[in-house]
Amino acid sequence: MIRAWLRSPIGIAVALIIALVLFTSTIAIVPETEQAVILRLEKPLRTVNAYQPGEQFGRTHAGPIFRIPFLDRIVWVDKRVLDIDLPNQPVLSTDQLRLEIDAYARFRVVDPLRMVVTVGNEERVRDQLQPLFGSSLRNELGKRPSSVLLSPERGQVMDNIQASLQRLASQYGVEIVDVRIKQTELPSGSPLQSALDRMATARRQEAATIKAQGLKEAQIIRATAGAQAAQIYAQAFNKDPAFYDFYRAMQSYRATFLAQGEGKGDTQIILSPQNSYLREFMGQR
Repeated sequence: MIRAWLRSPIGIAVALIIALVLFTSTIAIVPETEQAVILRLEKPLRTVNAYQPGEQFGRTHAGPIFRIPFLDRIVWVDKRVLDIDLPNQPVLSTDQLRLEIDAYARFRVVDPLRMVVTVGNEERVRDQLQPLFGSSLRNELGKRPSSVLLSPERGQVMDNIQASLQRLASQYGVEIVDVRIKQTELPSGSPLQSALDRMATARRQEAATIKAQGLKEAQIIRATAGAQAAQIYAQAFNKDPAFYDFYRAMQSYRATFLAQGEGKGDTQIILSPQNSYLREFMGQR
């Protein structure tokens, strides 16, 4: 009876359908962009097309694989670089500025078997990594002033956050590829105005400090130059006292007889020809 039923058109169609179901349940195609973790009775069995550093598409282990129907289950894990967005994270810097940070991280699953065992799938990985990312971000930026985000030191801060996040993410079989800050803002309202006032006060204090330091250095420079000038004058006087007296007399005459300028007015000086002040005009000492 069974043979007769299998020879009928309906029997043949049912047999073909069963064979097709068994075939599709036995063979699966692993794409280039996916990693396949095979579970047998929900226990890890093997990994196919796992990520390898430096591998090239077209030379991976992608392709058809065989599994036991109804016993083996395939968990697909993306092989590409994935993103974690971290919007509006509050951070308190060392200069007491409350900042709102928008950041993102890029990661790749490099140990799909561990990822499947610990969290199950990629969405749960994101859910686990997001609070860890926020904690690493706040810990690093909370140790630095807000100005570091506008300085070359920003790159080092990103590297520190990435290293901190990597130590936490390794337990999920994940490699952190990059960490970046997209935007940094001060919260609106009175906190913003208060922060701006503090920044303005800090800049005024910094300007006053720089000005005082400049005045101090200027006084030191003038004093040093005066001492050097006096030393040069003394050396010149010792080499030729007569010329030194003549030079100083000429300077005195210029200041006395040729002085001009606003508010000085006209001055008349009456001196005796024998006055010692005019000795250089008389050609005698």
